[in-house]
Amino acid sequence: MATKGMQTRKDIIIKSLQVFSVKGYFNTSINDILEVTGLTKGGLYGHFRSKEDIWYAVYDQAVMIWRDIVLKDADKITDPLERIEKTIEKDMKNYLGADVFDGGCFFFNMLVELSGQSSSMAGSILKGFIKFSGLIRDWLKEADQKEMLKDGLDLDEIAHFIVISLNGAAPLYAATRDSRVWKQTISQLHYYINELRR
Repeated sequence: MATKGMQTRKDIIIKSLQVFSVKGYFNTSINDILEVTGLTKGGLYGHFRSKEDIWYAVYDQAVMIWRDIVLKDADKITDPLERIEKTIEKDMKNYLGADVFDGGCFFFNMLVELSGQSSSMAGSILKGFIKFSGLIRDWLKEADQKEMLKDGLDLDEIAHFIVISLNGAAPLYAATRDSRVWKQTISQLHYYINELRR
């Protein structure tokens, strides 16, 4: 059972997530967070030492939300290439296309804003992208071991290309809110993955 303090902390994280998503990290002030949470400075600082501390908690929450949407039940799909395709579809349709965060893709937006400004914060996001690419590479390796792939493929390069393609769709969709962006990304990556099959 959650205590009142735990619930307040969670409320700060959820509400700050949407503010950071829309305004960005640097354009979000502590006063913005106080306004959306209804807390006093003392109440806020009883849970977090700084805006940066709030951001790290927000980032962890955003990762959990993304994982629950995109990777849920992935392990139940036995065909690793189908697993990759389903993950792409969920990332584009159920995460990006569903406007889960008010400002678009939280991770892409934050990475662009924080690169060159905060190496530790940007590094956290970059590690997440690298980890996702590694997961796709593991699934490709599984497909290769099952002799499902053509010979001579560079699995690292393919995994990176898929992640880059997904992230390329994020700013285009954010700018246009045109569902064709994520639909065509799904379609083209589906075609690409089928071309890898033996």
